[in-house]
Amino acid sequence: MQQLETTSKSYSLKDWQQGYESQPQEFEYGIDDIEGEIPLDLSGTLYRNGPGLLDVHGTPLQHPFDGDGMICAFTFENGRCFFRNSFVKTKEYLEEQKAGKMLYRGVFGSQKPSGWLANLFDIRVKNIANTNVIYWGNKLLALWEAAHPYRLNPENLETIGLDDLDGILGSGDVFSAHPRIDPHSPYNDGKPSLVNFGVKPGLSSTITVYEFNELGKILAQYSHITPGFSFIHDFVITPNYCIFFQNPTTYNPFPFIFGFRGAGECVNFQSNQPTKIILIPRNAPHQDVITLETEAGFIFHHSNAFEVNNNEIVVDSICYAELTQIQSDANYKEVDFEKLAPGQLWRFKINLTTKQVSKELINPRCVEFPYVNPENVGREYRYVFIGATDSANQNAPLQALLKLDLVTNEQQLYSFAPKGFAGEPVFIPKNNPQSEDDAWILDLIYDSSHHRSDLVIFDGKDISHPVAILHLRHHIPYGLHGSWKTK
Repeated sequence: MQQLETTSKSYSLKDWQQGYESQPQEFEYGIDDIEGEIPLDLSGTLYRNGPGLLDVHGTPLQHPFDGDGMICAFTFENGRCFFRNSFVKTKEYLEEQKAGKMLYRGVFGSQKPSGWLANLFDIRVKNIANTNVIYWGNKLLALWEAAHPYRLNPENLETIGLDDLDGILGSGDVFSAHPRIDPHSPYNDGKPSLVNFGVKPGLSSTITVYEFNELGKILAQYSHITPGFSFIHDFVITPNYCIFFQNPTTYNPFPFIFGFRGAGECVNFQSNQPTKIILIPRNAPHQDVITLETEAGFIFHHSNAFEVNNNEIVVDSICYAELTQIQSDANYKEVDFEKLAPGQLWRFKINLTTKQVSKELINPRCVEFPYVNPENVGREYRYVFIGATDSANQNAPLQALLKLDLVTNEQQLYSFAPKGFAGEPVFIPKNNPQSEDDAWILDLIYDSSHHRSDLVIFDGKDISHPVAILHLRHHIPYGLHGSWKTK
């Protein structure tokens, strides 16, 4: 692990940019270029999702989040790993592949060629299915927060089609890309349940919560209307609440409607306004909703939440001082990280008796994509594994895996700098775990020195060195989220 002076950069922008090249090919092969040994008890499949195309037939995307979703599957058995990747064959993806050109605008800013006239009044939403992938209720689902999920074959990743979750989702309903799995749901006899939400934004926004049992059958569905526009990407749960942080944003749709800007470019962050914290009871009739305010900046992702002594809720979140405005005339690959607000891990304490909210900085390092032990979701926890910068005091791309002990404040960092770039780690409990961190941590790393990606396996109890490094034959563009399916 290279030690760097605090005044030097841990990366080159050119190296980082290479990870945003499209990967149009689909592969199937056993991974045979391995350093170390794959743990024999690692049996199952790691699924990952993210934009596979950063251009559409030569037309560059204005924002990487507009890229078509590509699923990667790493299947482990008997100390071996088989890799497979496949694009989610959405209706819009197939149409553009057939036409050989861009037919749809991107939500975050990508415009069809030929200027505003080509985009005028075209407000169709392209389902890019590129944010997360989960296996639940015997279905493998590719998720994107502004539409229905797409169902895939978990064995070969073939696209089956749009899925309305057995009729639960109606026309126009949306299903977030950030479900939470309650390992011992009080609303499913202590068995696991999947809790997710969908937001329909407007002058007032409707948050709809869904809770499913382990077979994918609906346990509860309820809605809450909150004043104002809502840009809510993630949420957290406790046994008694679903908790949403409503970021202080506004939305002016007219530049989008008239073809001048993408929808994401029409979202404005209101730095002088508070963040709303909305606590919706999971217990029927879900009516005693609590809404509080705090200064939180902007939040994409939360780490976890838990209840303390029936009158306090703790929420750990990645907070930015502001939301960086998407600019139509800027190239996202030319970003100046030093001018951006870093994401940092903060703890919010919500007193349900006094209705007061306090906050404290857990760690000053720039971080993103937290992952905790699935057994501790919604409950008190000690460890979080998270993507981090190499430097403790400079904003930069994620190049490291950070393990934080929230009890002792100890931290352990493994850095892939200067040539490696990190994303979201995935936590996989070992067989018969003896402690909260007794797990395998899987991290997909882009290696710019070889223009390829590596799947790196760590022992969660000690991440000072990898257990195994699996070298792919090619690169995978920077992804977003993933999950594990036990064999």
